[in-house]
Formats: sequence, C-alpha cells, structure tokens
Amino acid sequence: MPAVHEKFCDLLLTDATVLTVDEHRTIHRPGSVAVTGNRITAVGPQEEMADWQGKEVLDCTGKAVLPGLVDGHNHLYQALARGLGEGLSIVPWLCDFMWPYSIAVESSDAVAAARFAAAEALRHGTTTVVDNHYAPTDLDTTLAVADVVERTGLRGAIARGIVGPRTEIAAKRGQPDALFRYSAADELAITREAVQHRPPGSRVEVWPAPLNLTYVDQELVRRSIELARELGISWHAHCCEGRTDPKSYLDAYRARPVQWLSKAGLLDERATLAHAIWLDDAEVEQIAGSGARVVHNPTSNAYLASGTLPLAELRTRGAVVGLGTDGPSCGHRQDLFECMKQSVLAQRSTTLDPTAMRAQDALDLATRDGARCAGVDAGVLEPGRLADLIVVDLDRPHLQPLHDVVSTLVYAARGSDVVVTVVDGEIVQRDGRCLRLDEASAAAEARERAELLVHRAGMTRLLR
Repeated sequence: MPAVHEKFCDLLLTDATVLTVDEHRTIHRPGSVAVTGNRITAVGPQEEMADWQGKEVLDCTGKAVLPGLVDGHNHLYQALARGLGEGLSIVPWLCDFMWPYSIAVESSDAVAAARFAAAEALRHGTTTVVDNHYAPTDLDTTLAVADVVERTGLRGAIARGIVGPRTEIAAKRGQPDALFRYSAADELAITREAVQHRPPGSRVEVWPAPLNLTYVDQELVRRSIELARELGISWHAHCCEGRTDPKSYLDAYRARPVQWLSKAGLLDERATLAHAIWLDDAEVEQIAGSGARVVHNPTSNAYLASGTLPLAELRTRGAVVGLGTDGPSCGHRQDLFECMKQSVLAQRSTTLDPTAMRAQDALDLATRDGARCAGVDAGVLEPGRLADLIVVDLDRPHLQPLHDVVSTLVYAARGSDVVVTVVDGEIVQRDGRCLRLDEASAAAEARERAELLVHRAGMTRLLR
C-alpha cells in the first residue's frame, strides 16, 4: 500500500455537515475543515481529509460547520436601550427616543455597551460586525469602542457617525440641537485621525459614516466619501429607511438621495448603504451598476414598520446585498439567524410569491455576500480564506428531524444553537461562553450603566 503522508494544521474540525457556501453551494456529509494560523487550509469530504492531523481537533458529529455570519449594520452602543421605544415608526422613534437617549450616552456607557453587545454577537455566530457608532463620536471613544470590539474577538469596522451642522431637513424633523456637536471640518479631522490609528487592513477598521444621506449636508457627504477614497476604505450611511426620506430630499435638493450620489459621481464600490428601502427603479439600477453594496435589516425594518427592501430587484441586477441586525434596541436579539428567516418571510409576504426568496438566498446574504459588503476575505469555506467559521448543534429538538440542512438552519435555528465561534483561526466562543472576556462582569456593568442612563436621559416614562 502507498504510504500515507500526514498533513498538519492548528485546528481540525471533523465529522461535520460542512456547508461551504461556495460557488456550487457544496455540502460535505460528513466533512472536515482544516485551519492553519488564521486561514483555512483544506475543506473536503471526511474520507479525503483522513490524513490531516490537528493540534486541536473538534469532533463535530451531529453538528454543522459553516462560514461565520456577517452583521453589516449594527449600533452596539444601543445595547443599553434594549426593550425601549416600543410602538413607534422610524422618525418618532428617532426624535422622541433614540436621539435624546444617544445624546445622554457617555463614553464609558458606549464602551460598556459595545463589550456586552460584542459578546452577544459572538455567542450568536457573528464573526464580523460593522458598527455604525454615533454616540459619542469623539476620537477617544471611537478608538475605545474599536479596541473593545477587537478584544472580544470580533473583526469588522467602526463606521464613525458623521453628522456635522444642522441642516434644513434636520430642523424640520425636530432633531435636537445637541446632536450636532461638531463642525464639518472637525468631523472629518476626527475621522481621519481615527483611521490613522486603525488603517485599512486592521482587524477592526474605522470608516467614515455620514450618518444619514437625508439630513447630513451634501457637501459633508461628498467630503466624507472623498476621504474614504483617499484613505482606501469603505464608507457607510443610512439610506432611504423612512418612507418620507426621498420626498424630503427631493424637496430640499431637487433630487432623490441615490440619484444625487450617482450624478455627483459619489456612488461606488466603497459604499455600504444601510436599509435602502424606498428606492425607485432608476436608483436600484444606479446602485447595481456602481458596485455599491446594500445592507438589508429585515427585522428592524419590520419592528419600526419602515417597509421592505426591493431585494429581488437589487439582486437580479447584480447588486451585492448583506444582512444587518441594526443593533439590540429594535425589539430583537442580535441574531442573524432571526434576520435570515425574516428576510425570506418579508419578501414572500410582500410579493405573495413563495419563490421570491429561498433559504439558500438568505444564507448567502448572511455569509458570502455579507463578507463582500464588509470587505473581508471570509464568508466562504475554501482554502486560503480567513478562518472565520461557526459550529451549530443540529441535534437539538427544534432542529430535528433534519431533512434539509439549509432550510433547517434558516427557518428553525437560532443564535443560541451556535456552540463554537472561530474568528481569525481562534476559538473565541465555546458552549455559550466567550473566551476573551468575563461576561458576567460585562453584563453587570451594562445593567448598572443602563439604569443610570435611562434616568439621565429622562426616559423613565418608558419603563414598566
């Protein structure tokens, strides 16, 4: 018999149902994944991986191994506001609840919330997060949030919220003066310095994030995008989340938001547009043609009754669409399994077509397409990719009997079914416990600060 040449790796996951989410959507039953350093070394059927030896071996019998989930739009600081703001649509939710609440957030609150929320994300299988951080946005806080996100084990970006001077639209909406803390020049200077501390290629980057295309000054949006191009990074913005957003913009500028970006030459592959619900056909085409990316937030959109993304139209034209949880304060968990399911149900409810979106489409959004949105070399299990992956326990009662693993993961699984989270080749969560931080301490601090913050923000009327 020919000699068997053993191959060695740092981490070997064996006897799993391996969902590669590659171009062919290959599933190995059973299969193995080998990891060396922070990269995937090999993926394949169990019998073809028999000669691999690992320093650490995880027996994944009865479990699924799949790419880590990518949360393309989050607000980690809002972890202290969970359960508040019930029964409001987007503009009242912002003006009567979230903006006043955000103004009261102090640096130490934001860091504590980010630590607590990052741990929750890891437990639920998120390996990359784009945190649209805007309370508060001074340099020290922005960098402290980035530091704590990285220390928990996540990768991703802190999209620093840029607001600048109060615009006419902001005034008409009743947005409080205290929200507009910095001049345009200061916003750009702080963002530039933050990026210098965390340049492109950092495990957690910093991006410019003109907070909302509707009410941030056009020139400041332009200069933010130019800064992203100069520094070689992505940029992030809320786009057409509310039904009245396009009309407000049209009244003020004689153009719709995406239409203006396109005509101004600002819409490009660096753009990550959160929500993008209220688009016309021309804007859908402009997004797809420019290479801009869209982050779909189906659960928060439903919670705030904001509407449903024209997902099929975007994807049919070739636009890249990922998923976001939109943070912990929109009535739900930071759980991309929940968002995958909601993304399918929303499309089917809107179109009355059960084929409008399928389970595999939702899994693609949360993994391979989400990684493209976030600009990370992950989202697919194949050699050479970053070793960001998760292990899901399929033997739980609500996941049995297992007839179709993709449908089961999308419609029946939840974040608490994730038993191992690997980021950058390191196991950072196992059996519901994050390995890089003291979760009990993080939770206790979050509860204490949340109580103080509610009183400081004058929000005690929302408690019951």
